[in-house]
Amino acid sequence: MSPTRIYSIVLRQVILNRRSWGRWVGLLYWPTIDLVVWGTLSVFIQKAGGGQFNAFVFLIGSVILMNFIWRSQQGIAVSFLEDVWTRNFVNLFSSPLTLGEYIVGLTATAILRVLFSIAAMCVLAWLLFAFNIFAFGFYLIPFLAILFIFSVAVGFFSVGITLRIGPSAEALVWSIPAIIAPLSGAMYPISVLPLWIQKISLLLPSTYVFEGMRAVIVAGAFNTQALGIAFLLSVFYLLFSIYYVFRSYRTVLRRGLFSRFSTTD
Repeated sequence: MSPTRIYSIVLRQVILNRRSWGRWVGLLYWPTIDLVVWGTLSVFIQKAGGGQFNAFVFLIGSVILMNFIWRSQQGIAVSFLEDVWTRNFVNLFSSPLTLGEYIVGLTATAILRVLFSIAAMCVLAWLLFAFNIFAFGFYLIPFLAILFIFSVAVGFFSVGITLRIGPSAEALVWSIPAIIAPLSGAMYPISVLPLWIQKISLLLPSTYVFEGMRAVIVAGAFNTQALGIAFLLSVFYLLFSIYYVFRSYRTVLRRGLFSRFSTTD
């Protein structure tokens, strides 16, 4: 891999974001809306329950962690879709750029996006609700690491789907994080879900993170075995998604389907 070509992908995205106020608004608007809506609701539930149930910390923590998944996945998927929308995908791969360099560049872009978006969200949570995300202590590091690996895997899988199906897969790409949230029990324990859905939920590493977050809040400790399972699952999904991207790319080349990304459907 060429560090120069990887850097060029990152630099291109930085320049695009720097020159577009719309992209900056996109990075901040939805996280802010989620935080205000769920934060206000959690304050109401807290007061209505007489302070006996700590709904505030549960919901605000879940919103921030769920947005971490959302922003990381979109950092990869949306950056790729922008190349599809502008019909620039074929131009990129007419150069010496390889697919591996491209996805590493997208991953680096996702890191920058999520750092900015989540940092702004944490500051806003502190200013509006005096919520400190660092109250989770040491567990915050493995929580974020697992969620990032998993969300990158979801992002790569989104790229693979788009390569396979074509630009028309955009709606499916946008909907994937929305499916992950309820299955992972982001806002509630998965024990309230039907039994057959719980079995699906246990296949998602994000489920163990949200359940672990609630365990830390209630008991101040977390099952390290569950944390290990979540890490192994996230690594498995990452490896599978990378394989799927390369497999989809080779299929596009073999079948001569690159024209789908240079002309309007």
